[in-house]
Amino acid sequence: MKIICKEINDYLRWCYSNPDKINKKRWLLIQNIVEPTLKREDIYFDKKTYKKCLDYCKKWYYELFPFQKFIYAFIFMYKDDVPIFRTFVIMMGRGNGKDGMIAPLLNFLQTPLYGIKNYNIDIVATSEEQAQGTFDIVYEMLSSNKDRFKDKFYVSQEKIVNYETNSVLRYNTSNSKTKDGKKSGLILFNEYHAYQDLKQVNVFNSCLGKIPHPRTIIITTQGIVRDGPLDELLEICSQILQGESNELGYFPFLCELDDVKEIDNPKLWIKSNPAIDFFPVLKDEINKQYIEQKKIPSRKYEFLTKRMNIPEKNEAQIVTNWENIAATNQTFPNLDGEVCVGGLDYADVQDFCGCVLLFKKNGKLYVKHHTFICSKSPHLQLIKFDLALAKEKGLITMLDTPTIESSIVVNWFVEQANNYSIKKIALDVFRYRILKEEFEKYGFYAVSKENPDGRLVLVRSGPITHNQIAPLVDELFANHRIVYGDDPMMRWYTNNTGVKTDGKGNKTYFKIEYQSRKNDGFMALIHALTIENELPNDEIKNMNFDSFGF
Repeated sequence: MKIICKEINDYLRWCYSNPDKINKKRWLLIQNIVEPTLKREDIYFDKKTYKKCLDYCKKWYYELFPFQKFIYAFIFMYKDDVPIFRTFVIMMGRGNGKDGMIAPLLNFLQTPLYGIKNYNIDIVATSEEQAQGTFDIVYEMLSSNKDRFKDKFYVSQEKIVNYETNSVLRYNTSNSKTKDGKKSGLILFNEYHAYQDLKQVNVFNSCLGKIPHPRTIIITTQGIVRDGPLDELLEICSQILQGESNELGYFPFLCELDDVKEIDNPKLWIKSNPAIDFFPVLKDEINKQYIEQKKIPSRKYEFLTKRMNIPEKNEAQIVTNWENIAATNQTFPNLDGEVCVGGLDYADVQDFCGCVLLFKKNGKLYVKHHTFICSKSPHLQLIKFDLALAKEKGLITMLDTPTIESSIVVNWFVEQANNYSIKKIALDVFRYRILKEEFEKYGFYAVSKENPDGRLVLVRSGPITHNQIAPLVDELFANHRIVYGDDPMMRWYTNNTGVKTDGKGNKTYFKIEYQSRKNDGFMALIHALTIENELPNDEIKNMNFDSFGF
């Protein structure tokens, strides 16, 4: 090795001596990033400043854990005075001391011991509690040692400034638009999983590059937001860890279980909780929550996501796992002129209305979706999804009308009929009563004994309909035969849908959370699937029905 560092070597030695305690992504970090970096001859490791940092942390805060010292070392590696690693992504289970790990580093980088003037540091989060948590650790240390630091730092509850370097530490939670023009040396994004979109992230990232040694540090656990900034970030990290070019200078230290089955082995919890052997209270709390989620299944989701960094929901409630939902992102074939069936659903004419067309081709079902949203919806501000992105992709239409008028919904299907052959449309009886007159203007009449050739199929809401198609839904997702294409909103809808199984084994699909997590598009798909047999026969390939009793 060209770069020799005791703290790095100590941690690597521990990893190789305890291979069962390190998850796969950390092994990839070691093999594909760390060891190749240590062999490079063109890198300067500022060991002197690194040692000063460790001493500063130990003297004024606490001694860092071995894995924390390991991460710190890569902060101080440069090529031509530019940090080799500009973005540190640190994901650990809740309670592992992410704030406590990063706060001393941020404070040290303000000081003359680091030696860069105006090295401003912005702590960013979606809530004041999250942003202030890291800041308060520094604030409390300096306040507790006021006599020692009164000539070194200006300290207030809003910002901390080193007098000699003029480096400012501050936290930010307000509107991202107000942050344009800042000059930051380092940006810390706290609990990155909470971001719904990249607006605030992009504004702060644009503040970098005006001060030497620009860096971004991201600390987070897993979260409930899917297809958002965290999933996008983790996908980039995964590619880099697999050996793809790391021109962006990422250092992904990702702690998680490798398999959901590992939750039953307490010896493996360290994979997602690297501080568990140093925090007896953490180990005890995780153990209590493990026992609790065994007795109360509804709490399994929180345990898996926040403690073990496995983003699956409670498998007893989620319609399918995220891997299967993500697999819907496949390319569409040319569907112009193809036969299809439709479906629609909405819970309230002042909220969301989901419309879908369903096609069958090459053994797969393709879903074309559109959503109409009433801008007067009382739930709009609570939505945990990037609606601006959906609008940009043409997936939604925002309506300024007091309600979602029936003519708007029906016109969407009429317009689609110019490009596709819509054989039938499925909707439930309640929606039919509202839309009946408008559909009939265009020759869409309900199927009945008197009119067997009608094009509107009325389905019953609830268990009877859901249970009939549940095996098909399970098979489509398990075998990755359902395709949404570039439609993150349909993935969001699906991820918001649970399934209840009664004592007789009957299944019912439901919205996991009423106000902020909509599923109208998925329920429209459920309706369309009830008439999937109306689609032309198509050769089905590579299917596995064994686990579904076919």
